[in-house]
Amino acid sequence: MSLPIRNVAIIAHVDHGKTTLVDALLRQAGIFREGEDIPTCVMDSNTLERERGITILAKNTAVRYGETLINIVDTPGHADFGGEVERVLGMVEGCLLIVDANEGPMPQTRFVLRKALEKGLRPIVVVNKIDRPRAEPYKAVDKVLDLFLELGADEDQCDFPYLFASGLRGFALEEAHLKAFLEGKYSGSLDMKPLFEAILKHVPPPIGDPGKPLQLQVTTLEYSEYLGRIVIGKIHNGTIRLGDPLAVVKEDGSIAKGKVTKLFGFQGLQRIELTEATAGHIVAVAGFAEANIGHTLTSPENPQALPLIKVDEPTLQVMICVNDSPFAGQEGTFVTSRQLRERLMRELETNVALRVEETDSPDRFLVSGRGELHLGILLETMRREGYEFQVGQPKVIFREVNGQPYEPYECLVLDVPEATVGACIERLGQRRGEMQNMMVGSDGRAQLEFVIPARGLIGFRGEFIRITRGEGIMSHSFLEYRPLTSEMEMRRNGVLIAFEEGVATTYALKNAEDRGVFFITPGTRVYKGMIVGEHNRPQDLELNVCKTKQLTNHRAAGGEELVHLQAPVEMTLERALEYIGEDELVEITPQSVRLRKAQLTPSRR
Repeated sequence: MSLPIRNVAIIAHVDHGKTTLVDALLRQAGIFREGEDIPTCVMDSNTLERERGITILAKNTAVRYGETLINIVDTPGHADFGGEVERVLGMVEGCLLIVDANEGPMPQTRFVLRKALEKGLRPIVVVNKIDRPRAEPYKAVDKVLDLFLELGADEDQCDFPYLFASGLRGFALEEAHLKAFLEGKYSGSLDMKPLFEAILKHVPPPIGDPGKPLQLQVTTLEYSEYLGRIVIGKIHNGTIRLGDPLAVVKEDGSIAKGKVTKLFGFQGLQRIELTEATAGHIVAVAGFAEANIGHTLTSPENPQALPLIKVDEPTLQVMICVNDSPFAGQEGTFVTSRQLRERLMRELETNVALRVEETDSPDRFLVSGRGELHLGILLETMRREGYEFQVGQPKVIFREVNGQPYEPYECLVLDVPEATVGACIERLGQRRGEMQNMMVGSDGRAQLEFVIPARGLIGFRGEFIRITRGEGIMSHSFLEYRPLTSEMEMRRNGVLIAFEEGVATTYALKNAEDRGVFFITPGTRVYKGMIVGEHNRPQDLELNVCKTKQLTNHRAAGGEELVHLQAPVEMTLERALEYIGEDELVEITPQSVRLRKAQLTPSRR
């Protein structure tokens, strides 16, 4: 007799405590041994996820609560990884919507919630971080209800159950106990039991008939050196057994054959080997090298495909090409066009929201994604794997609708100090942003909501950080395609360009400090045509940053030790992508991120 099942996804905006809440559920479900060293954010297994504190890849785990098996799917909170969200929501019958008690729903909450409501799910709302000083839990619930109504939720979805929680302290409370807790008078036990009970009560069990022919839809792919490709998905109907010969129905209707060589279920963070699994279970299956995301594993005698997973189209495109700078091949392991092509094609197998097109030049590829973060994570991952390449300026993807050009629009929300509101509205007005809403809090901060063309956001983040002196928070998500607006003026100062190849010196940088700000420090290797800083005027300027002090018998060689330089602007990969102009490239290697002119020789620019 198999256990009753509940399949639930956890959706939230970036940094609203989703992964911490999953940690608490795992701990209290008893999946860790006593005395075991438990890392925080156990579901963020990818190095980049741990560094940035965001979920990039959808992952699943399972816990036992009483006699019920609860499959939990952790989804990314950023709209750039919406491709991950869309496909995993098809595996579940319910979802937990985590909302920060202080911030309320944010743009990414809107994005993932819209996807959940479209799938007909009825979310359980969890207002998290209620133990924080500025928390306003009741106000957060009202904002969530407004968002549900705005997104066209039906009557049943609007009558959502809600709980109040602290993922960090590992407890959830019903509304009846919240007032006593906030006043410090609550004497009951603080644990996750109310949340587990809410899942059992409000998430319906999976519907599916174990007696029907098998239908398993592939929603996630993994690769193992020993087992080859592993497909993960939910069994919609039928039963799957170890050793079964099965058919894979592809998007074009063609059929490939394969055999179940391994079958795994999930328990905590472990995978457990199974001999069979029935409708409603989420399983991992090996033995199907040709299976891809959206394909259906089904019975070879009676193949029945499930509807394909629809993923929103990419909105941003970059050109990735082979590195041809004077320092090419000195820092990377994989530098040829063949290696670059193989890596991009391999990424397509698991990254459903990505598109790669080959161009008429064999060493250039057009790569399209959901946003700067989506593309930035791919480039950072490739860089860490030892690849070396160059990237052009990101461009938005236009569409033609009834013969008219359309462009993508974004919903942008800013959380800024009150004193900087005017400057933010002015800058976004220049970029064709239309303000939809403004709320001023009691803490001296304001929340602004805009609708803006996606191209108006390219390069805005750096400007926004300067305007708000690093105190502002911005987040945005894709809204829709609208008719193309007029050209917008994107002003940026000129750049400082290295005049010759060599090593930058303190003497040369100090002498040129009044010309602008630098992106490099003394000792940095530069080449002719490399961008070393931003000019304080609109024109580009060439500089000799390798110039050394002429030494005489009166001047000591150690004279530079006392010189203080202004702090350089650190160019991270994403910041560099936002910064570059049309005639510029970002050179990316495992050790460096350099900006350069596409044409290195001045007379040819």
